[in-house]
Amino acid sequence: MTDHFTGFAIPDTPLTREAYGFVQEIAAQAVLTHSVRSYLFGRAIGERHGLRAEHDYDDEVLFLACMLHDVGLTERGERGGRFEVDGADLAAEFLTEQGLAADRTRLAWEAIALHTSLGIADRMRPEIALTHAGAGADVAAFGADKLPAGYADRVHATYPRLGGSVELTELIVGQATRNPAKAPPFSFPAELLRQDAPGTAVLPWREVVTAAWSGVA
Repeated sequence: MTDHFTGFAIPDTPLTREAYGFVQEIAAQAVLTHSVRSYLFGRAIGERHGLRAEHDYDDEVLFLACMLHDVGLTERGERGGRFEVDGADLAAEFLTEQGLAADRTRLAWEAIALHTSLGIADRMRPEIALTHAGAGADVAAFGADKLPAGYADRVHATYPRLGGSVELTELIVGQATRNPAKAPPFSFPAELLRQDAPGTAVLPWREVVTAAWSGVA
């Protein structure tokens, strides 16, 4: 871990090391390596857009948000809501216990809760937008063309994929299959469940709005 922090200039603070160790303890290795790659890719994409760590955004918060953004997919983090919000809640509890200021904890919460929100997260503060961009680049190669030549190869050599994108998808679908409340209508988990389990009931929206307020002029 020490070499990895140094080799990629990851913000090296007692809190970032605690967060790394926390995820290492509670999550699968594929989730751990995905989380670090999300930070590295998000930061690099930010640089491509002219965003400088510590000048334009809080680099420690970005790392913490990326590191913790999928803890809702762990046994420790599963709480009955959609995984993004469950994870944000666990992350906020962890960061508060570690003494992080409330405003920075809230920013990390928002970045984690919104990290799958296409078209929303990218319009938010850099810490939120880059968490979203980094996770998307790692899972689905969204924006990967903005990474420096050879950078992804170096990142993957240190933090291998380990089937990460597929395993993450299976974790999300598995949670939603066991508890449909974790896949509320029109959410990212609901869409994955719909694609993975074609028989899954989907709210017929036109019927819902047609039936709404029936009899009221």
